[in-house]
Amino acid sequence: MALKAVSRLRSARWRLLSAKLIYRSCSDIPASVGTGSSSEFDTAIRSLKNNLQPERLTRVIDSTPDSSLALRIFRWASHKRYSLRTVDTYRCMISKLTAVENRDDMDSLLGEMVRLKAPALEQALNGLVQSLSSKNQFDEALLVIQHATSAKLKLSLSACNAMLRGLVKQGSGLRLFMLVYMEIVKSGVLPDVETLNWLIQALCESGRVDLALIQFDRMSKKRCSPNSHTFEILIIALCSHNRADEAVDLFYKMLQLRCTPDGSFYAQVVPLFCKFSKVKEVTKLHQMMKEDGLQLDVHLYSVLIRCLCESQLLDDAVMMLNKMVASGHAPRVSAYVDIVDCYCTSAKFHKALSFLEENDVTESEPYNVLLRWLCTDGRLQDSVRYLEKLHNRGLVDCESWNIVITHFCNQGNIRRASELIGRMVVSSFAPDESTYSAIISCYCRLGLHIDALGMFRRVSVNDLSLNSESFSQLVEVLCHTERNPEAIEVFKYHCKRGRSLTNKSLDMLIQGSCLSGRIREAVQLRSLAVCTGTSCTFFTYDIIIQALLHLNKEKDVLVVFAQMVMEGCLLDGCAYTSLLRSFLTKETIFEAAILFNRMVNQAFVPDQETFELLVNDMALFSFLNLVAQSLLKVVNTTGTVSPRIYNIIIYGLIKEGFKNEACKFLDRMLEKGWVPDSRTHQVLVGNIGGEEDRGVDQLYQTVDDDNVSNILLEGLD
Repeated sequence: MALKAVSRLRSARWRLLSAKLIYRSCSDIPASVGTGSSSEFDTAIRSLKNNLQPERLTRVIDSTPDSSLALRIFRWASHKRYSLRTVDTYRCMISKLTAVENRDDMDSLLGEMVRLKAPALEQALNGLVQSLSSKNQFDEALLVIQHATSAKLKLSLSACNAMLRGLVKQGSGLRLFMLVYMEIVKSGVLPDVETLNWLIQALCESGRVDLALIQFDRMSKKRCSPNSHTFEILIIALCSHNRADEAVDLFYKMLQLRCTPDGSFYAQVVPLFCKFSKVKEVTKLHQMMKEDGLQLDVHLYSVLIRCLCESQLLDDAVMMLNKMVASGHAPRVSAYVDIVDCYCTSAKFHKALSFLEENDVTESEPYNVLLRWLCTDGRLQDSVRYLEKLHNRGLVDCESWNIVITHFCNQGNIRRASELIGRMVVSSFAPDESTYSAIISCYCRLGLHIDALGMFRRVSVNDLSLNSESFSQLVEVLCHTERNPEAIEVFKYHCKRGRSLTNKSLDMLIQGSCLSGRIREAVQLRSLAVCTGTSCTFFTYDIIIQALLHLNKEKDVLVVFAQMVMEGCLLDGCAYTSLLRSFLTKETIFEAAILFNRMVNQAFVPDQETFELLVNDMALFSFLNLVAQSLLKVVNTTGTVSPRIYNIIIYGLIKEGFKNEACKFLDRMLEKGWVPDSRTHQVLVGNIGGEEDRGVDQLYQTVDDDNVSNILLEGLD
C-alpha cells in the first residue's frame, strides 16, 4: 500500500511538473505570434470552454489555418486539462507544424508525445511516417523515426518501407537514404525483401553497383530471398554501366533460384537484352512469357524484331512479325523498316519489295529504305525504276524523290538530277530544303559557283535554308573564288535560321575578312557563328589575333583572349606558343607573363626560340620575377636552355632584387658545368648601379650551405 501511495504521489508530481512546463511554454508565446490575432485566439478559446474534449480540440486545430495560432490553442488547452494531451491531438498538431516546416516546435511536441506512452502511440507514429513520406517530407519523417528509436518504440515495417520507397522515387540521394536505413536498423525493425530492394536500388542509382551486388549476396544472411524486383533492379543497373555479360549471368542465377519473373521484369529486361544483342536470352525470356501466359505488347514485339534483324536472323524476324499480326497487334512502321533493312543488307531487294507488297504496307518509310539501299549499292537506274513503280501506286513521298536525286547529285550527274526534279514537280511534289541542298552541293563539287549562288537566291526567295553540309560547301567555294561578300551574305542568311557552319568554312570566311582589312566584321562573324552552335577552334581565334597584331592593336588581342577563356577554348602547346609570341609586346608584356605561368602550370613548354624571346623580353621589362617559378620548371624539364639564357635570368633577377631566386638558376647552371659570364660574375661580386652590394657569401646566406653554388663561392673568393 505504501509503495502504491508513493507511486501515485510521484505520478501526481510528474503531472504537476508537466503542467507547469506547458504553462510556462504557453506563456512564453507572444500574443502577436503568427498571423492569428488576439481576437481569433479568444474566439477559439470561447468555442472550446463549453466543450473542452480531445475530439473538439482536434477539429479546432484542423480548422485553424495559422499554425502558430493553432499551437497557442493547443498549449492553452493542454494547460487547462491534462487529459486533452492524447495521441490524436499531438498527431494533429504535429501534422499542422510539418505543413509549414516548423521543425523546432515539431521536435518539441514529438518529445512530449512519445513520453505519453499511450496505447495507440506506435500506431500514430507509423501513420505520421507514412503521411510525411507520401508528401516527400523526409526530414520530418526521419525526426519521427529518431524519436521512436530513442523511446525504444518499434515502428511497423510497412511504414519504414514506405519512407525508403519515397526516398528512392524522389531521388533524395544515398546519404539521406542511408541515414534513414540506419535509424530503422537501430530501432530493431527487421528488413524484408522490399526493404533490401530499396537499399539495392539506392546504391545502384548512386553508381555503387558493386556495393549493391554485395548486398544482394548478403540477403540470405538476413533471411531474405531475392524476388523478381531484386533481379530487375540489378540487371538494369549492370546494363546501364555496359556490364551486360554480368547481367546475363545474374539472369541465369535467377533461373537457378527458380525465381519467377513478373510483368515488370519482362517489360524492362527484354529491351535491355535486345539492345546488347543477347539473342539467346531474349528468346528464352519470350518462351518464359508464353509459358506464364503473358502476351507481348507492341513495344516488346518491335524491339524483338529489331534485335533479330540486327543479328541477321531474318526468317525469325519475319516469323515474329507474323505472330504479332496473329495476336491482333498492328505492327509499327519501324518493324517493317527493320525487316526491309535486313533484306537489303543481303542485297535481297526484290524479296524486300515482295515482303512489303504481301503485307500490304502503305507507309512510305520502308520503301524509302529500299530506295536508299539501291542507291548505296550503285543501282541508280534500278532506283529510278522502283521510284516510278512506287509512285504509280501512291507509295512515295517527297523524301523518296530526294533520296534518288541526292545520289545522282553525289555522282556529279547534275543533268539527270535536274530531270528528276522536273518529274518531281510534275508529280505535285514541291522541292524542299533537301532537294536544294543536294543540287547546290553538286554545283559546288563541280566548281559551278555561279549556278550554286543562283540556286541559293531561289532558296532565299522561297524562305528555305540549306542543310549544314551544303551551306558550308557553298561558303567555302565562294571564299575560294574570292567572293567574300556573297559568302558573308549566305552565312548571315543561314545564321538567322540557326544553321551551324563547319570550323573549316568559318575559318575561311573570317580569314577572307581579315585579309581585306575588315577585322571588326571578322569578329562579328565569329560571334554570330558561336550563337548558332559553331564551336571555334584556336585557329579561328588565331586568324583574328594575327590580324589585330598586324594593325598594332595589341590591347584588342586581350579582349579576344578573354573570349577564348570564357568560351572554354582548349589550348595545346602549339596554341599556347603562338598566343605567347603574340603577347610579347610592350603593351601586353604583363599578360604574357600571366599566360606563360598558365601554360607551364598546364604542363606545356614553349619551343626554344619562343622561350629565349620570352626571357629576353621579360628581362628587358624587369618582369623576370613574375615568371621565375615557371622558368625554373622549364629549366628542370628541358635540357635545351643555353648558358646565355641562364646568364640573362640570373643577371636580371639580381637586378630586380630577387637574389634567392637567382641562386636557384645559378645552381642549375653550375650542375651542367657552366660558369657565369663576366657581366653576371661582376653583378654577383661587384657593384650594382653604383651602390655597394653585399658580398657573395652574404648573397647566399639564405640558401642551404650544402649546394653547388657554395663550390663557386670558394673559387671566387
